[in-house]
Amino acid sequence: MKFLIDAQLPIRLTVELKQAGFEATHTLELPEGNRTTDRALIELSITSQSILVTKDSDFVQSFLLKRGPWKLLLISTGNISNDDLMNLIKQNIGQIAESFRTFDFIELNRTNLICHL
Repeated sequence: MKFLIDAQLPIRLTVELKQAGFEATHTLELPEGNRTTDRALIELSITSQSILVTKDSDFVQSFLLKRGPWKLLLISTGNISNDDLMNLIKQNIGQIAESFRTFDFIELNRTNLICHL
């Protein structure tokens, strides 16, 4: 399972996902870095079959209307410290990975993992 991490999320999330056994790339590792456009992220997600991880709700509209990115993990926690975000990911990564076997759009908030059809 591959993850593509959007610019507004910490690069530390990439490290955490790699330690959990997944492939992960942060926008900082791309040629355009954090200036990589949303369109380019969607295209990369599709061509590499990577799950786009973002806090940007604009990707939800794109996903629902155009089925891009390939798969989407929306972090909808509002303002959250990086430490709290890392703990939330650690607590839910198994369920996230399992849910992506069935669902293409998942939302993680502070208390729930929501799987959208």
